[in-house]
Formats: sequence, C-alpha cells, structure tokens
Amino acid sequence: WNNQNNDWNQWNNQNQNNDWNQWNNQNQNNDWNQWNNQNQNYDWNNQNNNQQNAWNGWDNNNNWNQWDQNNNQQNQNNNQQNNNSSNASATMFDDFRTGSSRYFIASDGWENGDPFDCGWYKSQTAFRNGALELTIDKDNTGKYHYAGAEYRTTDFYGFGYYETSMKPIKNVGVNSSFFTYTGASDNNPWDEIDIEFLCKDTTKVQFNYYTNGQGNHEKIYDLGFDASQSYHTYGFDWQRDHITWYVDGKAVYTAYNNIPQTPGKIMMNVWPGRGVDEWLGHYDGKTPLTASYQWVKYNKQ
Repeated sequence: WNNQNNDWNQWNNQNQNNDWNQWNNQNQNNDWNQWNNQNQNYDWNNQNNNQQNAWNGWDNNNNWNQWDQNNNQQNQNNNQQNNNSSNASATMFDDFRTGSSRYFIASDGWENGDPFDCGWYKSQTAFRNGALELTIDKDNTGKYHYAGAEYRTTDFYGFGYYETSMKPIKNVGVNSSFFTYTGASDNNPWDEIDIEFLCKDTTKVQFNYYTNGQGNHEKIYDLGFDASQSYHTYGFDWQRDHITWYVDGKAVYTAYNNIPQTPGKIMMNVWPGRGVDEWLGHYDGKTPLTASYQWVKYNKQ
C-alpha cells in the first residue's frame, strides 16, 4: 500500500506539474503574444498615422497651395479675358497702359481752394510703369503749398456704368479719387458721384454723391485688403433712380435717395487736404506721393 501511495503521489505530482507548466506556459505565451500584438499594432498604427499626418501636411502645404495659386492665376486670367472682351464693346475705353490718353486731359494752372491744399499741374501727371501716374509733390514755384494732379474727360457722360483699375496713395492727410462731376464752371448744377480713398486707411473706400450741391451721403466700405498694394477695379452703375457701387466686379452698396441727374465729366485726382483733419487726418507733408490708374471705361445704359 505504501508503494501504491508513492506511485500515486509520484504520478500525481508529475501530471499536476505538467498540467500547471503547460497551462502556465500557454497562458504566459498567450499573454505575451496578446501584449506583443497589441503593442506592435499600436506602434504600427502610430507610425502609419504619423506617415499619414506627414503626407497630409505635405499635401496641404504643397499640393493644396499650388492648386490654390494655379486656381487664383486662372481666375485672374479669366477676369482679364472678360475685361478685355467687355472693354472692346465699351462706349468709352481709355487704356493708359498704352502710354497715352484718348479722352482725358490734365488740369493745369489753377487752384480750387478749400479743401484742396494744392495747385493743379500737368507736370504732376505721367505715363509710367504701365499706368497713368498722378503725383502730389511740393510746389517749387512757391505759388501754392503743394502740387496736385488731376485728369478729366473733355466730354460729358450720363447714366451708365463707370469703372477704373487703380492703386491709391497710402499716406495720412491725402485723397485719391475716381468720380463724375459737373457744376457752375459748366453752367450746370453741382452733381457728383464719388469713389474716394481717404489714404490714411487704404483698407477702406468711401462712396458719396451730390445732387444740386446736396451731399452727406457718405458710405465707408471695408475692402478686406489694402488697396494701395495692388490694382483692383472700382466702379459704379448710375441710373435714374439709384447708384450701385462695385469692387472687383461685385456690387457692394446701393443708394436710392435724391439721385443726381446731370451728365458730368469723368475725373481722377490726388490732393492733400487742408481744414479737413477730422476727415483725412493731418497731412504730414511727405512727398512725392503717387496714385496709379491703368484704364477707365464707361458703358452707356
């Protein structure tokens, strides 16, 4: 019996140990494999995600930007083609990029009084750098404080669409403009429609108009860009019962009350102000200051 007990104990110990070792090994291996697989997968997924993020970053920073630049360039080309097409059929189109003007003349030899702190001189106008340049400078004759520049048409224009491509001056105390005007010098009532840059802040433009001398219709429009840095188009559609102003071909503001009715001359000028510091800011005397105009067009409607 003792021998039988010894045999049973020996068999039991051996088999228990074998079973335990087998279970332990299997479970340890399973745990190890599970941990290893989880961590390998985690590392692989992290590496994969990092690669994907890196690819996305490259794609965003390179391919997307390149596509955006190409798309912007294509839009500019399309806009230029559309402009060229519409310019060809315009009632009046004067392209200053050709180095001359067909419809405008320079103001020369007089002063308008307040709020213009300058005399007008043809010498302050020039065709340079693919544009008509209007420049504020010191008046070397001593007749006026400063020399300003102005271009105006010889003919009068009525209802229709007016537009220019321009870059205004950027400097406190001065004004760069595109407008229609007629008044007492033409034996007419004072009627005027304005696009004016108060050059202390060229991220904004002012729209205004006068009917028989009555103004106070100012509207400041936030452009969302600095107009002095590149050419943009600015225009207005003048009809009997309303005026709609445009920036880069987009309608941005319309006025309906007491609309001007008298045809006027198309004009552009640059000048330093006097007595209007609250409006333009105090001019610091900096010269020369130049605004540039590529072209002007008018479509009768």
